[in-house]
Amino acid sequence: MTYTLRKITETAIMLAVATVLSLLQFSGPWALGGSITVCSMLPIILIAHRYGTKWGLLTALTYSLLQLLLGLQNVQYAPNAITAVGIILLDYVLAFGVLGFAAVFDNVFKSRRTAFIVGIVVTMMARYFCHFLSGIIIWEALWPNSLGWTSWIWSISYNGSYMLPEMLITTVVGVLLYKPLEEYFQRSTPPVKPV
Repeated sequence: MTYTLRKITETAIMLAVATVLSLLQFSGPWALGGSITVCSMLPIILIAHRYGTKWGLLTALTYSLLQLLLGLQNVQYAPNAITAVGIILLDYVLAFGVLGFAAVFDNVFKSRRTAFIVGIVVTMMARYFCHFLSGIIIWEALWPNSLGWTSWIWSISYNGSYMLPEMLITTVVGVLLYKPLEEYFQRSTPPVKPV
C-alpha cells in the first residue's frame, strides 16, 4: 500500500470511528447543544499527530462538517442568516477545526507523549473557547439564561459542564492508550525515494 493511500485510508477510518464515538454519549445532548462523548475527538487528534498539522487540519475540518450535518437542527434556531453563519463557524467549523492543531507541540517537547497530552488539552480548551464565544455572542441572545447570571459566567458554566469532562476523559484515555499504541503515535513519514 502506498503512503498516500495508507494515509487516506487511516484518516477515513479514524473519521468514521470519531463520528460513531460522537453518537455514543455519557450524557447529553444538553438543551442548547453539547454532550459528553466516548472520546470522539481522540481519533482526530491521533491523525494530526501521525500525519502533521496540515493533514490534521484537513481531517479536523472534514470532521467539523460531519458534526455540522449531525447537528444541523441547531442551525434552525438561528433567526437570520448572520446568526446561522455564526453558529456554523463557532460551534462547528472552528470548534472542531482547532483539533487539527494538536500536532503543533510535537517539536516543542522532547517527549512525544508530553506533546500528545499537551496537544489534547490545548486543542480541547480552544474548542471550549469557541463554544464559550458562541454562548456569549449567539446563544445568550437567543435564549437569555433564567438564572440572572452574566452572559460570560453562564457560557463558561454551560459549556464547561460538558467540555471539561470531555477533555478529562479524552486526556485520561489518551494517556492510557499511549504505551500500547506507541508505534501508531509516532509520526508516519513518506518513504524516501532512492536517488
